[in-house]
Amino acid sequence: MNTTSVHDTLTAYLDGVAMSRSPNTARTYRNAVNAFSASLRDQGRDPEATDVRDVSENWIVDFVRHLAPYSPASERLYLTALTGWYEYLAAERRAEINLPRLRLLIRRRARRPGQRLPQFPRQDIEAILEYAKTLKGADDADERDWLRALRDRALLFTLADTGLRVHEAVGLRRGDIDWNEGRAILIGKGNREAVVRFSSRTLRYMKDYLDRRSTLDGASGRPMSALPMSARHDKGAGRRVLPISTTTARSIVHARAREALGDRQSAVITPHSFRHYFVTTVLRGSGGNLKLAQELARHKSIAVTQRYAHLSDNELDRGYHEIFEDDSP
Repeated sequence: MNTTSVHDTLTAYLDGVAMSRSPNTARTYRNAVNAFSASLRDQGRDPEATDVRDVSENWIVDFVRHLAPYSPASERLYLTALTGWYEYLAAERRAEINLPRLRLLIRRRARRPGQRLPQFPRQDIEAILEYAKTLKGADDADERDWLRALRDRALLFTLADTGLRVHEAVGLRRGDIDWNEGRAILIGKGNREAVVRFSSRTLRYMKDYLDRRSTLDGASGRPMSALPMSARHDKGAGRRVLPISTTTARSIVHARAREALGDRQSAVITPHSFRHYFVTTVLRGSGGNLKLAQELARHKSIAVTQRYAHLSDNELDRGYHEIFEDDSP
């Protein structure tokens, strides 16, 4: 009898998601499935060799443990994606699934939304940015090394000083940016139009990169405005000006963080860490102006922005001690 593997059903499920959901949702679900497959392998189950009829609701428990390093929000999204796969199996009669038990296991073990406040190593982000300022190709490096170094510097400062989500940053085109006003209008999360502002240092690093890339761009045969802000500079791209992917952007962040901090400290740094840095920098610089931070970060709800406010408590600590820690008897 022919059998269907867990891998085959996961692929079929993702195909259905891709046809019915937005590209961003499809990408998130694909990341969730990849994480789930990794969890199965950690437990000694090869998704490609495991018969789908052997699927158990208990696998979700192992998956929750696997998601411990992720944020509660990511955990919730990934569990939603995998619940959809279990529902797909049940609806298509691919496996006997006890959906009420599955949901009970998730409720008992998953973290609740908002239980954990956003945490990120602020000093590490600042150390990465200091390191990024020094990025350039070596004197004897080929042109691709120079372009990668300048691109990565511009990308890191774009993430830190704009609060752009990683898919928004890699989606920037040259024509999106108003260089005189130092801003861009883009379509952000939820298909909402938004104005994004750029710092003078970010604009300077972007121009340094584009100046170095000018010959390549000019030979592309395409309108300058349509070219990506961050392009690939690998043998596969050759002389073509192709945009980098979100996966490449994550790899850039990880690689440059490792160079700046070493393997151990860099493990928790992601592109979203730079968005956390942006929000808290706005809060610290504005004296805790939540409305300003909400607007600049493009949070739909101010409740999301409020989760970051605790990270500015060092100012409150200083004020408290100045009042109450008088050395006089």
